[in-house]
Amino acid sequence: MDKKKNDLESLRIIGSEEWCVFKELGIPAIKARVDSGAKTSSIQATNLKIINKGAQEWVKFEVSPLQENRSIAIECQARLVDRRMVKSSSGISEERLVIKTPVTIGDSIFDIELTLANRDTMEFRMLLGREALNERFIVNPAVSYQLQSFEDKEVNDKYAPYFKEKTGLKIALLASNPLLYSNKRLMEAAEARGHEIVFLNVEQAYMKLDAHSPEIRYRGGNILKDFDAVIPRIKPAVTFYGCALIRQFNNLGVYCQNSAEAITQSRDKLFASQLFSKNDIHIPITGFAKSPMDTKDLIKMVNGAPLIIKLLESTQGKGVVLAETNKAAESVINAFKSVNTNILVQEFIKEANGQDIRCFVVNGKVVASMQRQAQKGEFRANIHQGGTASIIKITSDEKKLALKAAKVLNLAVAGVDIIRSNKGPLLLEVNSSPGLEGIENATGKDIANAMVMAIERKLKFS
Repeated sequence: MDKKKNDLESLRIIGSEEWCVFKELGIPAIKARVDSGAKTSSIQATNLKIINKGAQEWVKFEVSPLQENRSIAIECQARLVDRRMVKSSSGISEERLVIKTPVTIGDSIFDIELTLANRDTMEFRMLLGREALNERFIVNPAVSYQLQSFEDKEVNDKYAPYFKEKTGLKIALLASNPLLYSNKRLMEAAEARGHEIVFLNVEQAYMKLDAHSPEIRYRGGNILKDFDAVIPRIKPAVTFYGCALIRQFNNLGVYCQNSAEAITQSRDKLFASQLFSKNDIHIPITGFAKSPMDTKDLIKMVNGAPLIIKLLESTQGKGVVLAETNKAAESVINAFKSVNTNILVQEFIKEANGQDIRCFVVNGKVVASMQRQAQKGEFRANIHQGGTASIIKITSDEKKLALKAAKVLNLAVAGVDIIRSNKGPLLLEVNSSPGLEGIENATGKDIANAMVMAIERKLKFS
């Protein structure tokens, strides 16, 4: 009993968060979350590359040790000691590389095993597990930084050599998935033009509404500031929240490439159709009704079947149905109405033969156009529905229509979909977050670069 008591008394108190130093890795200070529930410690690491040094495997990687400044990346390398399967908090197992390196915590220096993990979405850049704590520390979760505390000035001094002098703009890409082609291309294009660009997940940002000091914060409490511009790429499921964030950025004086109002209008297909009609922009004859009692006349109003039925918030061709007979149209319309879903009914342009045109508009110019062809047996030409794309030269009328549609919705960046009919070009819809993959591949044009250059021109940056 006395031995156990003496052993406990020899353990030092460690808080729920502590500063760690990794001299061999060149990391002068990194905050760690102390977690006795985790066996192994882990550190934020990206761009992992295995190299051979003689008979040994080593790993090169980059660590961004500061939560509030993700532009700092320290290149590290260490001997690879293991590969382990680790189950994430979402229950997915993945292989993690493991290194061993000395760590300094306060005046204690000891070897520690670290799994290399992408902790970009985590609150802390490092996690200190129980293997590092055993027989050294006892955790008091009610306190923090018991062994060593660095003031902000000390941290800034330590990282001064890594701070890059600002030579470009600071841009935020506000989206949901950093792995999407469009988002990766925009990141590459901004960096290639010498700008700092940061990916922000819409759902991990939150805001403080206050007349004196309004703020936007990111997961972990980092205040998002000093941005020159925001590129919004808001998916339909988070339109309401995403637009609230865009308004907040705008309130803070940040230029948003597409405004919240413009995005909201473009997403409301009924409101957008009313704006087009009001501004003499020709669209397929479109009907809207609330009561199932009006279904027959609604069908007749758009020249009968075949006709298109669209959910008001459909995207990428989802929620769009072709009804080939009046009876089928009645059934589909009444089915939608029975679950209180708002729909538009639109005439079917048979002569288009499953083709439409996507015009990509940036700051009042059509920068690229492609023709999309629906696959056999399909009427939707969207690339996400299996359509194929090819380059096309649009007519002057089609160009005027695309530019006018983007202008009416006040969109600086827009994907304008047009269909060729016997009555001339008709506007199908306008997308406020148009994808880049199909049109860049079809036309060979660098549209991501055009979007970044448009921001430069708007902010008079040179």
